[in-house]
Amino acid sequence: MGRPRPSRLSVPLLLLLLVLGGRAGLGAAFYLPGLAPVSFCEPSDTKQEGSAGCSPKIELFVNRLDSVESVLPYEYDAFDFCKDQTEERPSENLGQVLFGERIASSPYEFTFKKDEECKKVCVKSYDPQKPEDKNRLDFLKKGMQLNYQHHWIIDNMPVTWCYNVEDSLKYCNPGFPVGCYIASDGRIKDFCIMSDEFNKKNTFYLFNHVDITITYHSGKDENWPGARLVAAQLEPKSYKHTDVNNLSCKGPPMEIPAEFNSKLDVIYTYSVKFEENNNIKWASRWDYILKSMPHTNIQWFSWLSEFDFHHKSFMLLQEDAQEEFGWKLVHGDVFRPPRKGMLLSVFLGQGTQIFIMTFITLFLACLGFLSPANRGALMTCAVVLWVLLGTPAGYVSARMYKSEYLVVL
Repeated sequence: MGRPRPSRLSVPLLLLLLVLGGRAGLGAAFYLPGLAPVSFCEPSDTKQEGSAGCSPKIELFVNRLDSVESVLPYEYDAFDFCKDQTEERPSENLGQVLFGERIASSPYEFTFKKDEECKKVCVKSYDPQKPEDKNRLDFLKKGMQLNYQHHWIIDNMPVTWCYNVEDSLKYCNPGFPVGCYIASDGRIKDFCIMSDEFNKKNTFYLFNHVDITITYHSGKDENWPGARLVAAQLEPKSYKHTDVNNLSCKGPPMEIPAEFNSKLDVIYTYSVKFEENNNIKWASRWDYILKSMPHTNIQWFSWLSEFDFHHKSFMLLQEDAQEEFGWKLVHGDVFRPPRKGMLLSVFLGQGTQIFIMTFITLFLACLGFLSPANRGALMTCAVVLWVLLGTPAGYVSARMYKSEYLVVL
């Protein structure tokens, strides 16, 4: 019985990856797919010599809303938030569709290095006499009760909400809540613990204001025109604006009573400021997000301890079983075909398919092709490899089943 030969499909693919990896290391102008940097500059600098390729406009995109308390995600348009009049959706790849990514443009637009203070986005009015208004407000309150969270994107980078946790550590969440709720019995749910002003029972508090901080690398001593964004953070807040023509972003929070009996106006606002930080490189702008997530810290010591434990256990078992080694233990099973050989063959082929898919996916991730900035790339790569590797999986299954059949004959 001959040994199965490796699939011919994997050899050209690995050669191509090695060539691309060499280009990535040798060429300074080589960028991975979907990860090309974007430069920004002030409006007065766009016409100056050497500023070609930079833009003063910074767009903010919105993604689906999800919650750890519900398995059902919603698109941004499902809630009654401020919407872009000329809504645009960037092209989505297969991975984004499978993950349920629903990215769309938003009415939040900024000009590079132009700070804004308490700027109005839109006004939402609700009349208890109109059933459609009541339904829209009830759905919004349901989102706050289930702790649904926004996910915003600036320059293909998540807008994070960073706050201090225990042991003086900082956690950066790539989302922020719609609002919070205080139950009728006084129980404070979710993020209502942020402020002592959230203290009324049976009341919803809507985060209708955000303070956005955009950090950029000025491009000093670099060979690119303009500046590049290296971080985008925000802090959600709640303000009850009383005069749409005189906004101050101060005062009591935006309260939404559980019983909707009177007209209600909700004014959405934002503030934005720009900070320069040339110590953060554009290539490492995701580091502060990944380092702050506790589940991303690999417990190497635990892994090594676990491996050492299993190794010692295996050695002890070997010592106990030395007296039982020999032909007498296997002489009756050498020519005995396994039971349910078809099922075994199928499982072996599927295992081969999964193993090769995992290996190639990890190899691409090491090269940087599956960076989190390249949204949906991980799922797209896994699905495409799974489909292509059906051929070697079928070959291994057929070869295994044929071998079992010959043994029976």
